[in-house]
Amino acid sequence: MKKIIIKTADMSIEAELKDTPTAEMIFKSLPLDGNANVWGDEIYFEIPLDLELEPEAQEEVEIGDLAYWPSGNAFCIFFGPTPVSKDERPRAYSPVNVFGKITEDAILFKNVSQGEKIQVTAYQ
Repeated sequence: MKKIIIKTADMSIEAELKDTPTAEMIFKSLPLDGNANVWGDEIYFEIPLDLELEPEAQEEVEIGDLAYWPSGNAFCIFFGPTPVSKDERPRAYSPVNVFGKITEDAILFKNVSQGEKIQVTAYQ
């Protein structure tokens, strides 16, 4: 199983990737970086990939899920409810390809501010 590290100025968090085409393309594109967009308890940032929706794409996701949002070419980190959530679970704005999971406490992403630099690298 492939692992990645998601870093901000104040933290470094590990995540495991699933065995999906999206996960493979993201892993091959590392390192990636961007500036955080905060939308409820989701952070997303644009990445230089243009991938299609996978057959398992979904709007209902879990806390700690990593996903790719084809509509925005974005890397998404879910750690709680979003503005379109129906309950306390995260919900994407539109279907996303879930490609990984945070292996630590995803709630730490609450400390990330709008515009903050995020870097994603392969686990060494």
